Amino acid sequence: MASYDTILTERQGGVLTITLNRPERLNAASLEMAGEIAAALYDIGDARCVLITGAGKGFCSGADLAARGEGSALGGRGGSHQALQNHYNPLISQILRLAVPVVTAVNGAAAGVGCSIALAGDFVIAGESAYFLQAFVNIGLVPDGGSTWLLARAIGRPRATRMMMLGEKISARQAEEWGLIYRAVEDAALMTEANTLAQRLAEGPTLAYATMKRNISTALDGTINDVLLAEAEGQRLAGASADAMEGGMAFLQKRKAQFQGR
Repeated sequence: MASYDTILTERQGGVLTITLNRPERLNAASLEMAGEIAAALYDIGDARCVLITGAGKGFCSGADLAARGEGSALGGRGGSHQALQNHYNPLISQILRLAVPVVTAVNGAAAGVGCSIALAGDFVIAGESAYFLQAFVNIGLVPDGGSTWLLARAIGRPRATRMMMLGEKISARQAEEWGLIYRAVEDAALMTEANTLAQRLAEGPTLAYATMKRNISTALDGTINDVLLAEAEGQRLAGASADAMEGGMAFLQKRKAQFQGR
């Protein structure tokens, strides 16, 4: 596997784990880190699930406002607008479009674009000491990295407005109650729970998962007719897969299906 300066990657079975690795900066996302995450996601090989977490005491404290030059989210060539257009926005889109399930294991702070990275996962598991923060208002800026879209669709307008305009920390337990995340767990159990889920997903019908992800996106943005067409086409593709054949045989034989991701 490729080596990186700001992230760690590890492959275990069908799961590729990406660890944001700037603990001294609470894993603040420099442009270099955004590029390295994107490169790792582009090169997942035959991995069937991706797990993203952070080293140390935080998941990701947001864009690195203290970096200089090419690593800066504000300086460099063109400032924050180009940083978003060329680095952070493509990364969020890449996570959302990835053809395999993505689990994000949130330890500590998930703030700013770090909140977006966390919420872009298909399953968000957070340790009880974790929190989600839209801190932009505190420095006179507006939420970015897709957080407006992610929050409004996950928790509705009133709660999204509260998070963005008041800049309050939302605890992991509160986030679970709101339906913002999949699950909140004890800190000590976070990685065990996340790995167990990731391994389960890696053993599932990968093509069907990819189709479900596309159809959910269609449901969020399209009409009922768009969804019906997408479901029918997705069912046609999934139905022709080796996994669907295995699933049908396993059902008839009353055994657990052994999916191969094909």
